[in-house]
Amino acid sequence: MYGEIFLPEAHICGLKWVNVHPGNPAKGLLTVMAKILLNDPETGLEFADLDGTHVTDFRTGAAGGVAAKYLARPEASRLGLIGAGAQARTQLAAVLKVRPIREVVVFDRHVTHAQAFADRVTATFGVAARAVATAVDAVRDMDIVVTTTPSDTPIVMKEWVAPGTHINAIGADAAGKEELDPAILQSAKIVVDDWAQASHSGEINVPLAQGKLKPEQIYGSLGEIAAGKKPGRTSPEEITVFDSTGLIIQDLALGYAVYLRAKERGLGEEKDFLA
Repeated sequence: MYGEIFLPEAHICGLKWVNVHPGNPAKGLLTVMAKILLNDPETGLEFADLDGTHVTDFRTGAAGGVAAKYLARPEASRLGLIGAGAQARTQLAAVLKVRPIREVVVFDRHVTHAQAFADRVTATFGVAARAVATAVDAVRDMDIVVTTTPSDTPIVMKEWVAPGTHINAIGADAAGKEELDPAILQSAKIVVDDWAQASHSGEINVPLAQGKLKPEQIYGSLGEIAAGKKPGRTSPEEITVFDSTGLIIQDLALGYAVYLRAKERGLGEEKDFLA
């Protein structure tokens, strides 16, 4: 489930359809569902029709892992999770690839969800995990904090965050959403995946609109850091924040890797897209 996929150089284009309907669980449906289409850019011919829900989950989780690789302290061993849904699982799996996590602390507004998640963490990864009853207990004294909620009101406060903490802010994906106290952003090194998207619908969108944050306070993009154009963490004490909104290029790259793996294993169904 959490194995590695290696992607060769690809020449593709494609489309992703994705929804976000918070009321869906009451109807027995997923909040987020997606579809990915892959095409040959030379002809436009579609060659793959993929489920995009799992790709979205793992693509977003992988981005969080890359952010932790460059922005969390190398010795980071304590991980706090705010939210215990599907995205929390893939964020955890990715962070475990790049940091020596020994303790996971989980908060969810539904305590039973947090406890079930903690039990799965121990059973799946062999890492000590526990559920807590308050958000502060999943933030204070943590080396890495991951927020994966749809909140439109800050749920992580500045006074809880210790120097040297790295935060993956994953939940904000629409205008008006925010999970972090703006005071955290005002004193942190902020890294986005894409400025246009983040300023419109990421964690920084509300503080920017309210004038509590200025564009020049954004340090740069995760791509710039990964490409070596800017350094990531530069001191043990700085607080770093990754504002993740999701990039289509990541969806297409992972979708193509899944397509290649499926062909290799003889999975899927052959289809004539011109019929």
